[in-house]
Amino acid sequence: MGNLLEAIQSVRLDDDNDALVLLDQTLLPNEKVFVELKEMEEIWEAIYHLKVRGAPAIGIAAAYGVYLAAKKSAAENYEQLYADFKQAKAYLASSRPTAVNLFWALDRMEKRLVKEKDKPVQAIKTALKDEAEQIRAEDEQVCRSIGEHALSLLEPGWGILTHCNAGTIATAKYGTALAPIYLGQERGYNFKVYADETRPLLQGARLTAWELREAGVDVTLICDNMASIVMKEGKIQAVLVGCDRVAANGDTANKIGTSGVAILAKYYQIPFYVCAPLSTIDMACQTGDEIHIELRPAEEITTKWYEKPMAPQGIKTYNPAFDVTDHTLITAIITEKGIAYPPFRDSLANMFKE
Repeated sequence: MGNLLEAIQSVRLDDDNDALVLLDQTLLPNEKVFVELKEMEEIWEAIYHLKVRGAPAIGIAAAYGVYLAAKKSAAENYEQLYADFKQAKAYLASSRPTAVNLFWALDRMEKRLVKEKDKPVQAIKTALKDEAEQIRAEDEQVCRSIGEHALSLLEPGWGILTHCNAGTIATAKYGTALAPIYLGQERGYNFKVYADETRPLLQGARLTAWELREAGVDVTLICDNMASIVMKEGKIQAVLVGCDRVAANGDTANKIGTSGVAILAKYYQIPFYVCAPLSTIDMACQTGDEIHIELRPAEEITTKWYEKPMAPQGIKTYNPAFDVTDHTLITAIITEKGIAYPPFRDSLANMFKE
């Protein structure tokens, strides 16, 4: 298991070659290709076009990217370096609007730069590299902790439904919603996972099904509109999803289709668990109504996966990348600090106090 997770590490820094190395998730499951990105434009494009995806992985990529921008800066003093850093930060921040980890990681990198302002330029650059590496290492530990807490809620042999991909390729290691599945696999839980395909970008079909099968997990791929029947047939005992942003009241933005799964789970009285690193919880965002939902190109629906267009030419489309699951549909939000139960406004706030 450890070897598998190491083998598919999705984001890493190649400092000797001034490069960010990514597993190109747009080519999975047919090709396992790692790309070397050296220019800010390449890193921006990789985030926007989902070569790297998953909120934690996006944050790690952004941290490495802004470090590489600072490393290449010809600045001779702190002020010049800060100006170059701010430009790169703003540019990378414009790549995806919904995943809070992107902005969290960039802000954390800026705080480290400001903290080191009295040091020589080279020392500041070294500190930025250290901060980016810490973000990656901490995410790995966070994911394992989320996995342990989530596993405490699950029973051996359960059927588990997933949506989108919140696995090892979306994080530093283990994943968020898939972390308990990997830990359970190591401990003989023999989970039976049903993976929603997750249209229109098929992260469940291309990514979750791929990585779980690689790990030897019993995984069955289903279309999104089959979630109801597998629940009705008693095949599902819990739903596990990741998230891109959690509001202070527990409303959760995640890949489009998640809220529908939550509504079905509520109807069939199946626990619906959101696996959320504290870095994705935005206490400044009061409710899900304040979360900006990214709209994606029409081609993702009409032509992207087909040899021939599968919709009338010029048809109007609506392609939101995320939806917001109302806090009333969520059984618990599982963080690295523990499990938050309703009322989430209190329990999430307590996570940060601790």
